Amino acid sequence: MGLYDRYILPNLIAHTAPVMQPRAEVAPQAEGRVLEIGIGSRLNPSLYDPARVSEIVGVDPAAGLQRLARQRAAQIGIGVRTIALELGQIQAADASFDSIVCTYTLCSIPDAPAALKEMRRVLKPGGKLLFCEHGKSPDLPVLRWQNRLTPWWKPLGGGCHLNRDIPALIQASGFNIRRIESSYLQKGPRIMTWTWRGWAD
Repeated sequence: MGLYDRYILPNLIAHTAPVMQPRAEVAPQAEGRVLEIGIGSRLNPSLYDPARVSEIVGVDPAAGLQRLARQRAAQIGIGVRTIALELGQIQAADASFDSIVCTYTLCSIPDAPAALKEMRRVLKPGGKLLFCEHGKSPDLPVLRWQNRLTPWWKPLGGGCHLNRDIPALIQASGFNIRRIESSYLQKGPRIMTWTWRGWAD
C-alpha cells in the first residue's frame, strides 16, 4: 500500500462527516448477500442493517486494507469475508449477490467500465447496485479545473479521477439507473465534492 491507501484515505478524507452522510444514505438500503467494492476503507460495515443483510463479501485490491476491514467487521454482528480480485475479475459466480455497494471507489478503479461489467455479472436479476460516487461537475468552471488537475491529482490520490462521469459509466455497462440524486457535499472544494447517490439494476 502507498501513503494514500495506508493513511490519508482511511483516516482523514473518508471519515469526515460530509463524506459519511451520503454513505449513510446508501449502505442501509443493502439487503441479502452483499458485495462491497473497495471494502478497504472499512467504513460501510457499521452502516448496514443486520436485520436485512445476511452476509457481506468484500473485494479490494489492497490486501492490507482487506485485513483492516475484517477487523472492523468483527464488531457489527454480520458475517464478513473478503474475496480475491484477479486480473480484473471478481472471484465469484454469476448472479450470486442480492446487492452491490460501491462508495467513492469508481473514481479510482483503473478500468471502471470493465469493473462495472463484472459487477453486473455477479449481481442477481432484480438485485441492486447501490452507489455513492464523486466526479464530473455540471458547472463548466469547476469541470475545467477538474480536467486540469486530474493528471496531477491521480498520483497523489490513489488513482482518483476528479472528472469521471459516473452515471454515464454505469449506464454504458448495461445497468439501468432507477434513482439518482446529486449535489455538492456541504464541505470541501467543489472540484472534489460533486456527488451522486442512488441505485441501478
